[in-house]
Amino acid sequence: MKRPLAYITAAWCGIPEVDTDLAVEFCRAAYEAGLAPICPKLYLPLILNDSVPEEHKDGIDMGRDMLKRSRMLLVCGGTVDEDVKNDIAVAARYGIAATTLEGIMNVKGQGSPDGAGY
Repeated sequence: MKRPLAYITAAWCGIPEVDTDLAVEFCRAAYEAGLAPICPKLYLPLILNDSVPEEHKDGIDMGRDMLKRSRMLLVCGGTVDEDVKNDIAVAARYGIAATTLEGIMNVKGQGSPDGAGY
């Protein structure tokens, strides 16, 4: 089965360990829903130094490029911050469908694994 590419976005808290754990959880749920998750939060911090302005900008540009290549934008978590709003705006500009992980899980009949929602 060919899985549609789904760009994962969320209002990350800024604590690397917490953000990584959440990103893995969101990606796993997307995979189980039949999608191919793309989540720059999982690997860009491993290769780019966000405190270097040029690398920070490069990370944003690479993320935008990945979003443009995706079939959908998957908004995860219960909070929407400026980064998520920017991702939604980019998706809208390029005609990329935006939805929530919770919405995908409900449509697929899986609900959230712990009942808490994503």
